[in-house]
Amino acid sequence: MDETRNDKTPRAFRFAVGLHGSSRKEWRDKAKQAEDLGFDVVQVADHLGMTSPFPTLVTMAEATSRVRVGTMVLNAGFYRPALLARDVASVDQLTDGRFEFGLGAGPDFAKSEFEQAGLPFPSGGKRIDYLSETIQEIRTLFADHHQPPVSRRIPVLVAGSGDRLVRVAAQYADTVALAGAAHGVEVDSEKAGWAALGRRVDFVREAAPDRFADLELGLMLQTVAVEGHGEADLSWARRFNPNLSDEQLGYLPGILIGSARTIADTLEHYRDEYSVTHFSVPEHNLPALAKVIEHLR
Repeated sequence: MDETRNDKTPRAFRFAVGLHGSSRKEWRDKAKQAEDLGFDVVQVADHLGMTSPFPTLVTMAEATSRVRVGTMVLNAGFYRPALLARDVASVDQLTDGRFEFGLGAGPDFAKSEFEQAGLPFPSGGKRIDYLSETIQEIRTLFADHHQPPVSRRIPVLVAGSGDRLVRVAAQYADTVALAGAAHGVEVDSEKAGWAALGRRVDFVREAAPDRFADLELGLMLQTVAVEGHGEADLSWARRFNPNLSDEQLGYLPGILIGSARTIADTLEHYRDEYSVTHFSVPEHNLPALAKVIEHLR
């Protein structure tokens, strides 16, 4: 591991939660609850059959005063860059600069959504290329004072796990949200899970050595279970790791089970040892992570 990892004061923790809802009141209430519980970002997904992300973000921003609003993540293939730039700039204006622009290449399971929308669904590699081109073109449009104008650099988050996607994130994003250990990596102990996370961080460093010090590193947490508050729900983790046993799942860096203090210690270890400070959870893990946040603020 790189010996210079701890040569600077670590970034502050930031905690994000992905929400879902079906009414204006529900979105507002959930955003306010997350803000009151100490979360820093509320996020929405981008799929057909769900509420459109941009008006939802504005609605949540209107119900809150501090928490930032973001996408986790937009499917780049749904959009043309110039039109997406207009929406991104508009949401940033209407949320008083609280927007965080999360963008992804589009997962394999979204193929049916692309077909339903009448859009082509290229290979994974071509989708990643389009993601990279989209980020660069939107930043160029903003730099050229594309309308509506933007008054700041809108932070870009890219999430993923594969090497090629993580490399694009390292080169062009402000926040690199890792999905955990690389697929196919053997993780048979907690120590092995930590080592796997360290290797992913080193991969980011090698992909963009000149930018690494300025990057915010994130980890997508699939399960957070605090002892004394119900059994650990591993269904979400199983969805992404179908070939692992429950014991093996427990060793992954994005699976946190234990007392609130123990989990807080683990997140401090991730920060101090690997510079990972941005943690996001699905909504069903909001109460558990809130108990952990109490020990870190």
